[in-house]
Amino acid sequence: MGQERGSAMAVYALLVLFSLLLSHSAHAATHIVGDTGGWTFNVAAWPRGKHFRAGDRLLFRYGAGVHNVVAVDRAGYNACATSNGAKVYQSGRDQIKLRKGLNFFICNFAGHCQSGMRIAVNAY
Repeated sequence: MGQERGSAMAVYALLVLFSLLLSHSAHAATHIVGDTGGWTFNVAAWPRGKHFRAGDRLLFRYGAGVHNVVAVDRAGYNACATSNGAKVYQSGRDQIKLRKGLNFFICNFAGHCQSGMRIAVNAY
């Protein structure tokens, strides 16, 4: 009887752990960058006043071939520059999962980042 009880407790513990993992995933949100205006010029202030969590997704909507999205580091964000090997998204409907901490994104088409097509998002 003691072994059955131990097995039942192990199953219960696994169910609790599984439900906690599912509830964390269920709380992930999708944020449309730029809201109705989409990923475009002068969107740098868009994250202000919004709350982001690690695991949330950013949805970048824009005209494919007209813009793109590049995940960069702080230096790339400040200089509006991308490094070799940087992941370039260009579908016009890109979803990017936020990692904990600061996340930086720019459009690397000539002059676009300098015209405010960049965001810095802090995910908790």
